[in-house]
Amino acid sequence: MKRYMIVVAGGKGQRMGGELPKQFQLLGERPVLMVTLERLYTLDNTLKIVLVLPHEHLGLWDELCIKHTFSVPLVVTVGGNTRFHSVQNGLAAIKEEETDVDDALVGVHDAVRPFVSLRVLDEAYREAWNNGAAIPMIEIQDSLRHIIGGEGASEVVPRDRYRLVQTPQVFRLSLLRRAYGQRYVEAFTDDASVVEALGERVFSVEGNRENIKLTTPFDMMVAKTILECSTLHPVT
Repeated sequence: MKRYMIVVAGGKGQRMGGELPKQFQLLGERPVLMVTLERLYTLDNTLKIVLVLPHEHLGLWDELCIKHTFSVPLVVTVGGNTRFHSVQNGLAAIKEEETDVDDALVGVHDAVRPFVSLRVLDEAYREAWNNGAAIPMIEIQDSLRHIIGGEGASEVVPRDRYRLVQTPQVFRLSLLRRAYGQRYVEAFTDDASVVEALGERVFSVEGNRENIKLTTPFDMMVAKTILECSTLHPVT
């Protein structure tokens, strides 16, 4: 069985601020994207990684790879106008002749989630092998409310019925290719929603809370703390 990972790195990072897109900002001494890729490769060096970058970032990526002596083996391909189209391009980079699609799994991971654990990675691939599609989720710790109307009224929502979704989301390669053969609609918010549009069921595994998505300066502060702590207590 072959295990692929498409890492999508097309965000502009407007909420993060700064001159560079968030995936290229430093986390410790290395760009966030490199931390993410190096973690994936450290957890499983058999993963065949496909990195999807906007065309305008290819030169910057090459410069950063030289500057930071980056050496994780991967294939780089150009992204599309939306995340949907970027994943399509990532799937196209997995050549038909290189693999038996009936014996392959593919994950899709956010470039700015640098702290996925080995347990989550293994469980997501195992669940996808058994059932076709698997996504990591974590419980909501805060109270949750539904906004009613536009004047500030709200009602309580039972939080035990909801979960926060993470990546990597993992699928049988044949299933994800079929899903991304559909026409794009705005309701596609992640890979699971694309697969569900086929009428397929998506199963879940327990995520790890450190696996945060870096979106704001506060997230970066949290990530730096996780990185510092992980040198003493690795994320497992």
